[in-house]
Formats: sequence, structure tokens, C-alpha cells
Amino acid sequence: MKLPAGPKTPNWLLNQQFQADPFGYMDAICQRYGDTITIMSGSTPTVHVSNPLGIKQIFTNTKEITARGALNRSFAFMTGNQGVLQLDGSRHKDRRKLLMSAFHGVRMQACGRRICQLTEKIISQQVVGKPFIAYPIIENITLRVGVEVVLGLREGERYDKINHLFATVNKQSQSRLFKLVTKLPFGQKDLGRWSPWGYRLHLREEIFQLLYAEVQERRQQPDASGNDILSDLIFAHDESGELLSDEEVRDLLLSPIFAAQDASATAIAWAMYWIHRLRVVRDRLLEELDTLGEDPDPMSIVALPYLSAVCNEALRIYPTQLFTFPRLVESPIEVMGHELSPGTVLIGNIYLTHQREDLYPQPKQFQPERFLEKQFSPYEFLPFGGGARNCIGGAFALFEMKLVLATILSRYQLALVDKRPEKPEFGGLICYPASGVKMFMHGRRQHQGQSQPSVVSLINN
Repeated sequence: MKLPAGPKTPNWLLNQQFQADPFGYMDAICQRYGDTITIMSGSTPTVHVSNPLGIKQIFTNTKEITARGALNRSFAFMTGNQGVLQLDGSRHKDRRKLLMSAFHGVRMQACGRRICQLTEKIISQQVVGKPFIAYPIIENITLRVGVEVVLGLREGERYDKINHLFATVNKQSQSRLFKLVTKLPFGQKDLGRWSPWGYRLHLREEIFQLLYAEVQERRQQPDASGNDILSDLIFAHDESGELLSDEEVRDLLLSPIFAAQDASATAIAWAMYWIHRLRVVRDRLLEELDTLGEDPDPMSIVALPYLSAVCNEALRIYPTQLFTFPRLVESPIEVMGHELSPGTVLIGNIYLTHQREDLYPQPKQFQPERFLEKQFSPYEFLPFGGGARNCIGGAFALFEMKLVLATILSRYQLALVDKRPEKPEFGGLICYPASGVKMFMHGRRQHQGQSQPSVVSLINN
């Protein structure tokens, strides 16, 4: 076996360096070792690849390199043992198809207006003249959209409780105290509900019970006309022709809700930061939005080229996933000139791919125009991963991102409170804005008609 070069630093110290400064760590390690790097995890070599040719090899050589569900077992704690991340083979393919049907086509278009309405309702509650933190507010929007799309719930006690529980889990995950405590020797011991891990177990159990109860109740009153994922799963059959069990349906619901809540909110929050940090970007975006009139059709919004470019650039510079889900080498194969043996783990490094100078000149600069000038391959721009394990809600996340941003920007005058650069903080799979993006509400924005000059100087940074 001819493994690529990599650091000899102990794994625990590498993890500490990564947690302290994920992007600085990855930039430095790439500069020293190149775009194919070996990091040892015990006796198992893990090869990180950020070359598009290598990523293509990983995604397309599916016989020699497999995307085993067992490699994602660490996620099962919160997404269930029968969640889509843990499945393999034809079962995985079938369940992915079921879940993805709700995130495409007519259904996605139908919820566009609802996304705009929810955004307007929640943003309008911010007090004019008072600073606020954008990230949790945006997360509230994306979580509510996710619960509606996945469960079909819009109101009621269970709807409120599910929203509260998912929001609490995410808040705890991002807590520095929780991260610190759970790294200690007894940090992941159940010491009762008042201990960090014990409370985590309590939240998990509450979520699992609530979703299971919803599945059982909907099973008693099935509605074939339902436009949500739960309705699809209730009528779905497994490989033997039997209906999916209530437990499997519950587990399949978890990943889409978490993804809809967390990844979408993070992408939108970063976009809000860049748009309001760079006046030239905000001005051009507002001019484009104004061409649609005061109450545009959602499908007209998502087709706007500069808005699309802004969203793609936000996803490039801080992707919703830093890495692809891991793959396993099953039989000897050559990747980027290196002979890899069975048992080697392969990971596509999305962040470093998006930082390549040969693909994205001045990669640290936020330049949406690059997406208007060139079309990138799925091995060069892959914010939602790729291959058999790409994010099932990636297209919907981008759809939602455009509508939330368009609704906020076209209707409200906002500004960043802090002029200092926003720092990323790693949490699970993604890097969210450490401060949450502190903003100031100036008030409602006067819409500029097509025949009028675009006056965006109302926001004075």
C-alpha cells in the first residue's frame, strides 16, 4: 500500500487543533501535504481528498469503494438505527427515493409561498432599532418549514413541542460547555437529567416518543392526499411487500428534520453576513429583486441569476458540510496515483476543494460573479456532498435559502452590528457563525419599482 503523506501528530492533538481553528488547520495541512492526505485513526488510515479528479474516483468507483452505513453509526444516536444514513444497498436506495420525492417538483413549488409567509411572520417580530442575533431566528424559520414538509404539521401542541425539542437539541450541541464536558472521561455518562449527557438522553427520548406517537396516530387515519414525507412513508412498502414498521418510519423522519433545521439555517446565516458585509453585493442583489415587483411568484425568485450566484458563493466559502460522508475501500484501487488497500477510509474534503486557487481564484474573497462566469462540475462544487450519500434535501435547502433571503432583503433594512469578521465554529458536520451574526433592524424597506432608480443607500454601514 502506498499511502499519501500526512501528519504524524497524535490523533487526539490533531482533533484539538481542528476544533480550535478548523479552517486554519485544514488550510495549513493542505499547504504542507497537498490535496491528498493520510490521517491515521488508530491503525486505520483515513485519506482526505480535495482534488476534483480524486473526488470523482471516490464517487464513481462504487464497486471498489462503498458508502457503508456502518461508517455513519455515530449519527445513529440522534437519527435512529434505521435512519437513511445507516442503511445500505437496495434498501438505502429505496428509502432515499421515498424521502427525496418530497423535496422536488410540484411539492417543492407548492411550499414556496409558505416559506415566504413564515419568513415574513417571524422577521416582522423583530423590534425596530434593537439589535438581534440572526442565526437562531433563521433557524426558527427553517425548523418550522422542515417540520411542515416532513410531518405536515403547522400548529398544535405537538407541533410546538417538536419545534421546541429540536431547537433545544441544536442549541445544546452548539454549547461550548456541552462540547467541553462531553470530551471528559465521564462526559458521556448518564448522571441524571441535570447532567449534560443525561439531559441529552432525555431530549432524545422525548423526540423519539413524540415522532413515534405521530406516526401511530397518522397510521390510524391515513390520508393518501397528504403532501408530506410522513404520508409517503405510511403508505410505503419494504422489499417483501410489507408496510414499513412504525419504528422505521420514525427513524426515517429524523435526518430530514435535522438537516432542514441546521444546514439550511447555517447557510442562510452566512449569506446574510456576506450580503450585509459587502455593500456592492447587497446593492446588486436588491436591484435584481426589485425587478420582480412587490409580491413576486416564488418560482420567479429562485430563477434569479445573481441571487443564485450569491447563495452558491455562500455555500462555497462555508459549505453546509465540510466533508463528504466516509467511504470504504473494499478491494485494491488506485486513487490519485496512490495504491490503496481494503480497509482504507476515504473522505472528500469539501472545504478544501472549494478553496482551490486553480478553481476559485482568490478563494477567501466572497465573489458571487464566479458562478455567473463559469459552471462547475459536481466534483468541483459539492456543498451537499455527492454520490450515493449526497444530501437528500440539497435542492430544497437551496430553494429555501433563496426564498428566505429574498423575503428578508426585499422587505427589511438591516445592517451588521459588528464590523469585525465573523468567525466560524465547528459543530458536528458544519461550521456555523460563532456570534450568530448580530444585526440591527432599521425598519421596513420601501420597495423600488422597475421604473425607479434603486435606492439602497437607506442602509448606511
